[in-house]
Amino acid sequence: MPSKDEVVVLIGPMGVGKTTLGKKLARALGVGFTDTDALIVAKHGSIPAIFEAEGEPVFRHYEEDAVAEALSRPGVIATGGGAVLSELTRDRLRAATVFYLSTDGRHMASRLAQGNRPLLKNGLEDWRRIYDERKPLYEATADFTINTSNQSLASALAEIKARLGINV
Repeated sequence: MPSKDEVVVLIGPMGVGKTTLGKKLARALGVGFTDTDALIVAKHGSIPAIFEAEGEPVFRHYEEDAVAEALSRPGVIATGGGAVLSELTRDRLRAATVFYLSTDGRHMASRLAQGNRPLLKNGLEDWRRIYDERKPLYEATADFTINTSNQSLASALAEIKARLGINV
C-alpha cells in the first residue's frame, strides 16, 4: 500500500472537473492517473447501463472496488461524485491525500449538458439537491478544499501543488 503522500485523490460533485484536473495534476507530478468511473466502465460497461440493469446499489459496490484498486498504487485518482457515499470508501480514502473540489455551481449547467448521467433526470435541479446532500461528506473526507468556482484549471492546479508543497 502506498503512503498517504504518494496518492492524491480528487473528490467532489459531478461535473466539477475532477478528471480533467486529475490528468493535468498527474502529468505535473509525473505519476499515473486513474479515473474510478473509467475502471468501472472497463470492467462492467457503461454507467447508465449499470444503473438501468443492475441498480444503484450494485454500481456503488463496483465503485467501492474501483476506489480500492486505484488506492493500491501511487498516483492521482479522480473519483465519481458519489464515491463518498460509502463509509468503507471514506475510510479507505484516509490512506491518501484528499482534495475536495468545491463549486458554487454557476457553471454546472453547461458542463452537465454534455453527459449522460443517470442521477440527473431533472438536470441542474437534481445536481443541486445531490450536491447539497453530499457536501458534508466531501468536507468530512477531504484533507484540503479547493474552491473551483472563480478560478481557472491552471490556478486550481497551482493551488493543489502548493498545498502538496510542490514548487508552482
